Amino acid sequence: MIRFLLNRDRIATHARPGTVLLDLLRRDHHLTGTKQGCREGDCGACSVLVGRRTPDGVRYRCMAACLLPVGDLHGRHVLTIEGLNGEGLLPVQQAIVDAGATQCGFCTPGMVVALTGFLLDSPSLALDAALAAVDGNLCRCTGYAAIRRAIQRLVDGLGRLPTAPGRRLETLVKAAYLPDYLLGVAARLDAIDPQAPFLSPPGDAIRVAGGTDLFVRQANRLQNRPLVFLGDDPELQGMRIEQGRFIVGAAMTVTDLRRDDRLRHAFPAWERLFRYMASTPIRNRATPAGNLVNASPIGDLTIALLALGAHLTIRGPGGRRDLSLAAFYRGYKQIDLNADERIEAITFACPPPGSRFNFEKVSRRQRLDIASVNTAMQVAVAAGRITSARLSAGGVAPIPLLLAGSSAWLVGKPLSAGTVAALTEKIDAEIAPIDDVRGSADYKRRLLRRLVVAHFVTGFPDLRLEGLLR
Repeated sequence: MIRFLLNRDRIATHARPGTVLLDLLRRDHHLTGTKQGCREGDCGACSVLVGRRTPDGVRYRCMAACLLPVGDLHGRHVLTIEGLNGEGLLPVQQAIVDAGATQCGFCTPGMVVALTGFLLDSPSLALDAALAAVDGNLCRCTGYAAIRRAIQRLVDGLGRLPTAPGRRLETLVKAAYLPDYLLGVAARLDAIDPQAPFLSPPGDAIRVAGGTDLFVRQANRLQNRPLVFLGDDPELQGMRIEQGRFIVGAAMTVTDLRRDDRLRHAFPAWERLFRYMASTPIRNRATPAGNLVNASPIGDLTIALLALGAHLTIRGPGGRRDLSLAAFYRGYKQIDLNADERIEAITFACPPPGSRFNFEKVSRRQRLDIASVNTAMQVAVAAGRITSARLSAGGVAPIPLLLAGSSAWLVGKPLSAGTVAALTEKIDAEIAPIDDVRGSADYKRRLLRRLVVAHFVTGFPDLRLEGLLR
């Protein structure tokens, strides 16, 4: 039995673990406020909040119900639009009404849920953070100007809330932003047997962490297969620093990776990396190891980790082995990982003094789109010369590409416009893009050269490179 809380009710279901929550809500519980749209996590119509017990209460995050397997909800609280509704409108809903930000109403429940997730979980309560909270929500008829006005009204009326998200729930309930039954959820979750129902899966079980790509491509197949969920494995969670290296748990969520203050301090451009990577509901569920194993030639996190010189700790029946990320990719969608192995951690060195890290991406739309070309760079400079360099690029080869030759060529060169100009020519000989729906091979070559120049413009603003951008 899979047991969890659904709004005010305790649920015990024999549903197959691979059944996506969207179907359970609409078909079995008739909660049709959670809409069915794209079934790919791209539209936000099926947004729900998932609450997980933490030492200081319950942490809620917005997720896409169409990609969320029921088997991974054991011991959680699922909050849909029906669970937020009361006798009157909540302030989030009232702001949308007052600003005329709803028309047909199909997308409105998802936006209400996403904005409620912002109130509960966002480190910042500023307008830009509120707008980013709905980066996974599409509107089909109202127009975004009215939605933006509604969000501005909401932010303007917040007043003072606790800075730490873990302390906000009680304050929001007292201010009537949330229904008061939520204050009892933590105790009710504690009463659920914490033993997940999949402790002894069969040997052919499919391992699932975030599943944000897996359930797009294989949802029907996964519904009838045995699954084992990795999200609660403590060995795969969290981030720590040991002997000058960051050690990232393979199943840590991308949101937690983005927010880690140690990484943000070490890499000033860390936030830039995640700004246009997926959307809030996807980042709340996706994992770094999932991005790597997916083996997309244009995986954003993969490209960044290549530039950081990442290594993988891989565990199998014979023990652990260490493998550089650059050696992990053998060909298009081919990886050095046996069926009985899994990635346990991703490690990379703390940046050396004088280093700069940067990530650039161009896609056909800003958010929720895969790149035409993406690239990352980490270089260190001392006494006007480049002392170490790693550049990577996606969309220009069958695999996520470490530009090993160009990186090695850079070491020892002076930091100058001439070096950057020569570098763009070196890179051109190292890539092999193809024509596809995201651009021609010639376009991708030209685009990568511009993005490499952008690395240096961003990382070294005193370097005069205007001529290279023409």
